[in-house]
Amino acid sequence: MRLTTMTDYALRLLIYLGSHPERLCTTAEIAQAYEISEAHLTKITHQLGLGGWITTVRGKGGGMRLAHDPSAINLGALVRAVEPDFMLVECLGEDSDCRLTQRCRLTRIFKEALAAFLGELDQHTLAELLPPPGRKLPLRPPPDFPIRALKA
Repeated sequence: MRLTTMTDYALRLLIYLGSHPERLCTTAEIAQAYEISEAHLTKITHQLGLGGWITTVRGKGGGMRLAHDPSAINLGALVRAVEPDFMLVECLGEDSDCRLTQRCRLTRIFKEALAAFLGELDQHTLAELLPPPGRKLPLRPPPDFPIRALKA
């Protein structure tokens, strides 16, 4: 399973906002910090605002902030809200044309695996992803950090 870039960026955006609770943050600032598309981040900001995850302030001096305490932002709920679907294989879709659907046991296994994945996310909040108070959020691993550790 692979989450969409939209979910990845939504999580990054919320982590950034949670790391800077003392002020409004801008889309441009976050895009620059993470070296990601500002246009894409703007779409995500709009969706998160509509969903009540963030509060936005328009105009000069505007920006965004978390709409809730980080401990109240559930990762499972966020991923469900942002991901367009969880169709791991065609047979999990509503309009499945799979000829094996009636007798295939794999569908049940995939559904249970997806439920376990989302259930695990339901056990965690944004607060767990934030650095301790007074420490800055690292955007890149330190120079001496072994890259192979990221791939493990």
